[in-house]
Amino acid sequence: MENLGALAILLAFALAVYSIAASIVGKLKSRPYLIVSAERAVYAIWFLLTFASALLVHALLTDDFRLAYVAGHSNRDLPVLYKFAAWWGGQEGSLLFWSWILASYAAVVVYTNRRRFRDMMPYVTATLMVTMAFFLLLIGFVVSPFKVLAVGREVVAAPDGRGLNPLLQYWAMALHPPALYLGFVGFVVPYAFAMGSLITRQPGDAWIHTTRRWTLVTWGFQSAGILLGAGWAYAVLGWGGYWGWDPVENASLLPWLTATAFLHSVMMQEKKGMMKVWNMVLVSATFILCIFGTFITRSGLISSVHSFAQSPIGYYFAVFLALLVAGTAWLILDRLDYLKSESQLESVVSRESSFLFNNLILVASCFAVLWGTLFPVISEAFTGEQITVGPPFFNRVNIPIGLFLLFLTGVGPLIAWRRSSLESLRRAFLWPVIGAVATAILLVAFGVRHFYAVMCFSLCTFVAWTIVAEFYKGARAIRSRTGKNWAMAVVELTHRNTRRYGGYVVHMGIVLMFIGFAGAAFNRDVTEEVKIGDSIRLGGYELKIAKLDQGRNPNYSWHHAAVEVYRDGRKLDTLHPERRFYFASEQTTSEVAIRRQLNHDLYLNFAGISEQTQNAVIQVYLFPLVSWIWIGSAVLFFGTILCLIPSKVKLQYARTEVVGVAKRQAPVRQ
Repeated sequence: MENLGALAILLAFALAVYSIAASIVGKLKSRPYLIVSAERAVYAIWFLLTFASALLVHALLTDDFRLAYVAGHSNRDLPVLYKFAAWWGGQEGSLLFWSWILASYAAVVVYTNRRRFRDMMPYVTATLMVTMAFFLLLIGFVVSPFKVLAVGREVVAAPDGRGLNPLLQYWAMALHPPALYLGFVGFVVPYAFAMGSLITRQPGDAWIHTTRRWTLVTWGFQSAGILLGAGWAYAVLGWGGYWGWDPVENASLLPWLTATAFLHSVMMQEKKGMMKVWNMVLVSATFILCIFGTFITRSGLISSVHSFAQSPIGYYFAVFLALLVAGTAWLILDRLDYLKSESQLESVVSRESSFLFNNLILVASCFAVLWGTLFPVISEAFTGEQITVGPPFFNRVNIPIGLFLLFLTGVGPLIAWRRSSLESLRRAFLWPVIGAVATAILLVAFGVRHFYAVMCFSLCTFVAWTIVAEFYKGARAIRSRTGKNWAMAVVELTHRNTRRYGGYVVHMGIVLMFIGFAGAAFNRDVTEEVKIGDSIRLGGYELKIAKLDQGRNPNYSWHHAAVEVYRDGRKLDTLHPERRFYFASEQTTSEVAIRRQLNHDLYLNFAGISEQTQNAVIQVYLFPLVSWIWIGSAVLFFGTILCLIPSKVKLQYARTEVVGVAKRQAPVRQ
């Protein structure tokens, strides 16, 4: 079986190299049959990698401990779900998973564009296959997932495996890596279309529509992956946070920021023919940052609870990344004449300028996160001393940036394209500003003194007001014409322009998430050593330790607490935090207990047993409004899906129509 898996990967690598050569030669020599054969090679690669992946998953599910990967990341008593998740739980398997997703994307791109963009598709295919060949080179020759255990020349099987990392044995981790990989890998598709359009100097903007849709798809997956990771950190790591500015967390955020900037600025290119160079840079930077994030996760360059162990692939990633940056920069600089804007910014007070500011702030945030992530490595390289950059730096820089972005989210719908008059601005901003100021006054009156929290809640009111007003005005116009009720009018309005109103739904999801973020300013916690019968008090709650016990099963041993929750003398719930020690990996984890409510979460962590007193150590946290983060996440994802649904009314941009008729000579009037 291991030979078949390794052979499938090697054949896929050979086909990827062939596809690159056949695509380029077929295009340059005008040999359509070579181009078609290159595209069929893409389908063959998908089949081979699907076969190889199925072999590895079968080995995991059947405990084939002859494979070093299975012995290192699974064990006999591991639940079936996590045996399957072990496919991407280690270095070699995750690279195979990465390659399989890339092959799937490439096959879909080739199939859906088999009759479109025929001039640039050979270069799109070649770009996809260059990336594919790189990853197949790694798993074929450097870190093979089909490496066997051997003593001398004899293949041997371990009696049992070391098991999957206990931190990964949580339901969200069966979803978080696939979603994140679908984002990371998927950003190669818009990059490939961008490179194809540059090489062929593609006329018109049809390719940019395809690129935008692919970016939106992968942005949605990336968003889901980041938020699932935040939920995993909150529920598993035991410290109660959902974002710690860990280097690997930052690596996932960087391409998300540049992709978000592109999704906003691309509207300027579609409507006005502006920012073509900028959009090309953003598309390229997004994919390059994905490769960079994969590099720092797998090279051992930085230390993180999320990263893989140090391995020999770091050098390969560094070389590939350098070639990628150099090649992309050269191509963009060589095609600057092709990327000239067709119009100019007419007024600072316009929707165009709000998109421009939005982009600048997103890129500034990206740079701040990148600098903070790499600064320890840079400082160690130049001074020999590693200076740690922790959450205080990232919060100090990014909280003001995030609030300004939130403000711009509300400003965009209020400002007209091209330019806005003072009177129109006054009418548009009056009620949202009144709502924001009233929110600030009420919060201060009720004793809230945290500046950033007051600002955040006020801006959330401002943005929510603008979004609701947009839906209200559009639905009212439809009601007046059709007589439909409000609900049906909103549905009709959204269906007519799913991109615009789906975007508003995404923005509303962001607003709800910021409400949850602002709640962190009021977090409270207490840590106590307890025994049966003891009580802990926090924020009006009384927590009584009803039971402490311990036990074991084939997978792990555990210490367990039953904690009764009282408020005003009334019992509300019984929570069960737990501490586990996994035998196979010899690691300890916490299983936290959470009582979730809209206004706050009551969060209990069994931190361990005190060595001095042998009492249980229980950490109790109150996290105000944190549930709004998960509610906002669901709204954001729903809005993303809305954006992908075709609009009922096909949008036509005046700029595109003018360009189309400009090629004809106008009749001369006598």
